[in-house]
Amino acid sequence: MAKLAQGAKYRGSIHDFPNFDPSQDAETLYNAMKGFGSDKEAILELITSRSNRQRQEICQNYKSLYGKDLIADLKYELTGKFERLIVGLMRPPAYSDAKEIKDAISGVGTDEKCLIEILASRTNEQIHQLVAAYKDAYERDLEADIIGDTSGHFQKMLVVLLQGTREEDDVVSEDLVQQDVQDLYEAGELKWGTDEAQFIYILGNRSKQHLRLVFDEYLKTTGKPIEASIRGELSGDFEKLMLSVVKCIRSTPEYFSERLFKAMKGLGTRDNTLIRIMVSRSELDMLDIREIFRTKYEKSLYSMIKNDTSGEYKKTLLKLCGGDDDAAGKFFPEAAQVAYQMWELSAVARVEMKGTVHPAGDFNPDADAKALRKAMKGLGTDEDTIIDIITHRSNAQRQQIRQTFKSHFGRDLMADLKSELSGDLARLILGLMMPPAHYDAKQLKKAMEGAGTDEKALIEILATRTNAEIRAINEAYKEDYHKSLEDALSSDTSGHFKRILISLATGNREEGGEDRDRAREDAQEIADTSSGDKSSLETRFMMILCTRSYQHLRRVFQEFVKMTNYDVEHTIKKEMSGDVRDVFVAIVQSVKNKPLFFADKLYKSMKGAGTEEKTLTRIMVSRSEIDLLNIRREFIEKYDKSLHQAIEGDTSGHFLKALLAVCGGKD
Repeated sequence: MAKLAQGAKYRGSIHDFPNFDPSQDAETLYNAMKGFGSDKEAILELITSRSNRQRQEICQNYKSLYGKDLIADLKYELTGKFERLIVGLMRPPAYSDAKEIKDAISGVGTDEKCLIEILASRTNEQIHQLVAAYKDAYERDLEADIIGDTSGHFQKMLVVLLQGTREEDDVVSEDLVQQDVQDLYEAGELKWGTDEAQFIYILGNRSKQHLRLVFDEYLKTTGKPIEASIRGELSGDFEKLMLSVVKCIRSTPEYFSERLFKAMKGLGTRDNTLIRIMVSRSELDMLDIREIFRTKYEKSLYSMIKNDTSGEYKKTLLKLCGGDDDAAGKFFPEAAQVAYQMWELSAVARVEMKGTVHPAGDFNPDADAKALRKAMKGLGTDEDTIIDIITHRSNAQRQQIRQTFKSHFGRDLMADLKSELSGDLARLILGLMMPPAHYDAKQLKKAMEGAGTDEKALIEILATRTNAEIRAINEAYKEDYHKSLEDALSSDTSGHFKRILISLATGNREEGGEDRDRAREDAQEIADTSSGDKSSLETRFMMILCTRSYQHLRRVFQEFVKMTNYDVEHTIKKEMSGDVRDVFVAIVQSVKNKPLFFADKLYKSMKGAGTEEKTLTRIMVSRSEIDLLNIRREFIEKYDKSLHQAIEGDTSGHFLKALLAVCGGKD
């Protein structure tokens, strides 16, 4: 098993086998490979139930007993992915890393992703062992080989990481933190061009504890996360390397959970990545990776491996995984501590929310009104002009254009647009022309009219709007439809779901800060899932989730993790169902990270066959002047492609052009 730091708990999934007998194991493996064919089941069962240290003893005993090399015999008897996985497990960790890097830089082309993953994630000690193992195995200098196969700033950062000299002191100087924040800001955002050397020096040498504080202060000082600056200032493999370093500084298990998810999502599996991570982390932090994976992707690592692989290869991977968290359904205490720290950070982090649509400079409503009239006059419609004007004016400016249009031409601009445009483009342009509260009111009305109710739209709007926005929606609804929003919700929904929506629709959420004592009481109130019936539990959740301020709820969620080792979202999904579950989850996700909530909604509206144009339009319109820039950042962070790319790949024509204008950038 891996050597532990003093006081640390073992977080691997593979343990030393009790009553270990290396000679007996060597004999079992020899017999499993003797004769025609091989007993793959016996091989995988034995190797996955021994620690790496024990496997090395088996190799030595195998050679002593039979005069043969065990790894060579396994290579001969096994094939394909299963062979690569078993042989990977048989090598000492440093030699396994050395082999991966040798393969990454051998032959035509370089596997930059493999180099990045290994060198960005290993500790100083692991780097030193890797360099020595490479020298021993290949009689070559790793640094010289890396230099020979890479170039530019990417090469320089790899060489810095290869030194294994990252500071390890946990004592952090506040003055140095502030200095590093200023140096990074001046090297990137404030500089014409970028001083890459500063990024390399600071991110390549400072301690993890120091850099976490630098990232926090950078966010407070600049209003944007360090990742956003790296994306804006760096490019190519160098950008990917620096982003990976930042992710590993923040949380190495989270970095690997993301790598594993991407290795298995979509068509095909990146087996080399899957094998490398499952082998290298099995005796280090696999339990943390599993827990973060389940929290982040709402499915267990075990179930994803099970659905994405087959045969003995699958069986071996599942043994390394070590358990199905969907079945267990409970946080590991150490991972709960990670979640607690995440809430601690979210409680202090204040990210400035920014839209993508801004007031036009030198705004001339008279000229805009005339240009729009000309675009719609006579045969045909000039959609390009309409899109260009409306997507580049703020909502307040659009209202001025409406008024000017009526004053000049005695016509209703909305009616003319409705007459001239059609389909998805008409919905988007008309949505942008409406005052926000009236737009939301219309979306709520549409969600409740006709046969059936669009519960998703009701939830999305009512669970995410501020008190001021909700009150404005109530007034707009009454003005436009001569009926109160509460009466409409009462007529169209029922049970606890109705009560929750009506509570949200009052717009009476508290707006103060957190109260730690009250937060503990609130957490206790919803943590007790065993007392009372389901109806009582839903009422308790409603009273807290629908009335407490966002800042206070963040503290409640933090205390909840501390008390129960569960994330509150996981508890809701386990204890509740249907629309009640969905609305509570939406509230929790909105409290946690509202831009990420909308990024998820946008992604789901465009993934798979067909596009949910109404959802896509509603979010792009309603968030364009509030936080669409933040949503874009969350989108690319989570899905590894920009919102711009997703829209480009999923829509077409003038609708596409208008959406991209509202999106406001490629990232």
